[in-house]
Amino acid sequence: MRGFFKTFFASLLALIIFTVIGVFILLGIIASATTADKPVVGRDAVLVLDLSSEFKEQSKDNPLDALLNGIENEAPSLYDMVRMIRYAKSDSAIKGIYVLCGNNRNGFAASEELRKALVDFKTSKKFVLAYGEAISQKGYYIGTAADRIYCHPQGGVEWFGYSSSLIFLKGMLDKLEIQPQIFYAGKFKSATEPLRETKMTDANRLQTSVWLGDLYNDLLTVTATARKLDTAKLRSLAVQGAIQTAQDAVTHQLVDGLKYDDEMKREMQDKLKLSPREKINFVTFSDYHKAVEFKESYSDKKIALIYADGDIVSGNGDQDQVGSDVFRGLIRKARLDNDVKAIVFRVNSPGGSSMASDVIWHEITLARKEKPVVVSMGDMAASGGYYIACNADSVFANANTITGSIGVFSIVPNFQSFFKNKLGVTFDGVKTAPFADAGGVDRPLTETEKRFFQAATDSIYHTFKSRVAEGRKKDIGYIDSIAQGRVWTGKRGIEVGLVDRIGTLQDAIVSAARMAKLEEYRIKEYPEKKTLFEQIMSSYKRSIRTSLLKEEVGEEQVKVLQELRKVKAMVGTPQARLPFSVIVR
Repeated sequence: MRGFFKTFFASLLALIIFTVIGVFILLGIIASATTADKPVVGRDAVLVLDLSSEFKEQSKDNPLDALLNGIENEAPSLYDMVRMIRYAKSDSAIKGIYVLCGNNRNGFAASEELRKALVDFKTSKKFVLAYGEAISQKGYYIGTAADRIYCHPQGGVEWFGYSSSLIFLKGMLDKLEIQPQIFYAGKFKSATEPLRETKMTDANRLQTSVWLGDLYNDLLTVTATARKLDTAKLRSLAVQGAIQTAQDAVTHQLVDGLKYDDEMKREMQDKLKLSPREKINFVTFSDYHKAVEFKESYSDKKIALIYADGDIVSGNGDQDQVGSDVFRGLIRKARLDNDVKAIVFRVNSPGGSSMASDVIWHEITLARKEKPVVVSMGDMAASGGYYIACNADSVFANANTITGSIGVFSIVPNFQSFFKNKLGVTFDGVKTAPFADAGGVDRPLTETEKRFFQAATDSIYHTFKSRVAEGRKKDIGYIDSIAQGRVWTGKRGIEVGLVDRIGTLQDAIVSAARMAKLEEYRIKEYPEKKTLFEQIMSSYKRSIRTSLLKEEVGEEQVKVLQELRKVKAMVGTPQARLPFSVIVR
């Protein structure tokens, strides 16, 4: 017994000590986060725009990683980047922007917004220089906004055109004797093709050729304008594979010259009137974000900026999803706040649950009755992403936004043969009615059940088209002709009536202010940023979970598991969403 108490009190003491240490560590994290020195921009500064950073719709700080692992907080949000570039135009401390354009992790529409911000910055007569060792096509797209663009002598410019590919799983499912049992509405609704086909259907190949061609034509157009070249020549360079070396890029006028890093710095020193030994005052946008007050001045009148970024799901979802319960509450809060005079709904979503989309659509409809609601589309606002956007007073998109995809599908997998023939597992049971077990994975659907599922899919599709017809003030027959699951770019979205204007998020905000007759206002962003304690706790859970997974299976396998998790979420729930993962390079 004495041994028991000895062990018990020793363990208790260890627990108390561990808890006390944990509290002090937590207080240290909070103290370091709240007392961090504010960066100083200094004189003759050059902002560094590193496109290898992904500028998300909303930045999510990770103070735990910053303290324990020495990892910087996430890059500023896309809109913050645009606002800072605009602010830097009149900031006397900023003399220019240095764009590192080798790799660009941002989407096509986000790149379009960044590029427009740089072009506008150049009207201040301050310099913009771009450089990359090996410049990707997406990096080059933004780099063309610079006064001069250079690459490394042993690097080059990727200039081969765009390609898009899908992975098809039907052959694997056939071998495993797994039957997807798919129901869909819309001949272009290609989200289920990887499960039911071994190659692209003619309809999907057509729509992909069109929207991919639109993205590519935009690259050719902005390049031709910036470099004073002909689009036909630029296209022929890709067709012939003429850009193989860095010198080829110079010869064909894609870049202004070949330089090493020190030579780039020497050019900037000349512009800043510095001697070769004087250090250039480079300032990152992360530091600039902390150093200057670039946001709108205070006003009692507010425009609510609500970011719907991620897959649309029922319930709360997580921080990377658009949960219907959370966003219903956010939109309602903005609607009932008398100080909020207009709502800008920023949608960057491939869609998801049709039910969750309808919940959010309804709340937008209610808000629109009380105050102006303007939608701004990001990289994509497609399928369910378009569902929640279609009923706004005005819809803005970037030319390179992926939108449309008005269609519905559902998946009910049948694992009976897989379990029986591959694993030796069989099922049996009792039911009180013929359809009590409909939709189970342990048997195939009957013909009657298949009709039920298809009828439900068709009904949701009809509702989706009706919502769009109402919001866009179009005949439902016309909407059906441009729907069918077809994907459009923002540019073509205007032509077919899905979009009102080509414009950035800032353009949408200006429009909302004009509709609300506001001369002064401030932006109130939702979802609101978590408290420091909430950030630390969520960062801890997310970091531990991700780290354990990566340690056990590797980073690439974690990505596969995340995709499988998305597939699992689709099963049995009608979906209004884009294809699985379309990769463009």
